[in-house]
Amino acid sequence: MRKSITCLFCFLTFFSFAQQQELKLAADVWPPFTNEEGEKSILSDLVQEALMRIDVASTLEIVSFTEVLEELHSGKFDGSPGLWTSKERRKKYYYSKPYLYNQLVLVGRKGSDVSAVSFKDLGGKKIGVINNYAYGDFDKNEEIEIVPGISNQKNLENLLSDKIDYMLVDALLIQYMLKYQLNDVSQHLAIGQKPLLVKSLHLALSKKLEGAEEILERFDQEIIEMIADGSFNELLELNWVKADVDGDGNMELVLGSNMAGTSAPQNIYGLMMDNSYKDQKNGPTRYYIDGKLYEDWDNVPKSYKLDLVEDKTPSEEDAYIRLDF
Repeated sequence: MRKSITCLFCFLTFFSFAQQQELKLAADVWPPFTNEEGEKSILSDLVQEALMRIDVASTLEIVSFTEVLEELHSGKFDGSPGLWTSKERRKKYYYSKPYLYNQLVLVGRKGSDVSAVSFKDLGGKKIGVINNYAYGDFDKNEEIEIVPGISNQKNLENLLSDKIDYMLVDALLIQYMLKYQLNDVSQHLAIGQKPLLVKSLHLALSKKLEGAEEILERFDQEIIEMIADGSFNELLELNWVKADVDGDGNMELVLGSNMAGTSAPQNIYGLMMDNSYKDQKNGPTRYYIDGKLYEDWDNVPKSYKLDLVEDKTPSEEDAYIRLDF
């Protein structure tokens, strides 16, 4: 009886919050993940959609990353839609379960060796990163020089002007660049094929916020629902994601369209929902398509084994060197 009353109280607390208050979220300009209104902003779109589905209103303000952290601490903002974790941050914020992973790959000038599989392979190199991001200890390699920049764009300028040797860039951002700026990327950049660093992304809410833990629990459940119904894939423009859709502790590959491709998916970013990238032999073999599970690729119906249609028509902008982040 006491447990039932406690559960009812938690629900009423959450319901009251949802009806009376808006979550004030903050993020910096971090394309394509978070950005100004009207620009591609896949993380904030995803998070706000999930919150809307659980009847929690939210607003998003774009400020500098330093302001994000400072104003979360001051109480001006309630949370941030895509934050990495750290020991220090966990003292201040509650976190959702990971809903996506940043896969940071090495990017250098054309002709550079980008085959490194860890920071231990980069002794003596200057590596561009973003100010205040919780990258970790870079494999404790004290021989590399970390050069903070205010943005990916600034790091790119430093790279092309020989001020740094490499920069760390998220694999999804690279995919967008290859999609929209293929000629420029191919001409000027060398891109690593394996992530040097993988960081989980979370909705973070201040511990000062009433009902924060209950909101995050419902948010986590809604993300599972969005993965199962295909809206997760659609918002992130990913054909495949990797998730445990049936709750058995094992990952499945979830298709977000009716076109699975003519061969088993190999898109590393789309498959990244845990740390199995460290073991290439450890991967899911079951496929979740239109609400049904298939035990292996051979069992997937031929009606789904259609190639994705790619628009290969060059745009007018392909003639110019843009390389914009």
